[in-house]
Amino acid sequence: MKKKMKCVCGYIHDGDTAPAKCPKCGAGPDKFTLLDDAAANLVERSRRTNMLHTRIIDLAREIERVCREGIEDNLDPGCVDVFGKTLAASYDMMKLSMTELGGHVSKGKWG
Repeated sequence: MKKKMKCVCGYIHDGDTAPAKCPKCGAGPDKFTLLDDAAANLVERSRRTNMLHTRIIDLAREIERVCREGIEDNLDPGCVDVFGKTLAASYDMMKLSMTELGGHVSKGKWG
């Protein structure tokens, strides 16, 4: 695993040395601190979890498209009911992951 360095603004840099300037705030390399192995591992785990949440959101969007197509097709009331309920469930899944990601961002767990 590459070294991880954290800027005073919270930006995490991956590499053996700090960048000449932070891409987020423009701070110089002296404003970066090297993260220990435990903190670096937590950053990697947070990044993985965040990617999983974004995948759930993408999948929920795909379910939304399929459900809308099924509702529009309107084969029979039973099908429309299932598509409607599935659409509502996909919104719930999406909102849960979006809320969790928002919490991660507010706690600096975006990495």
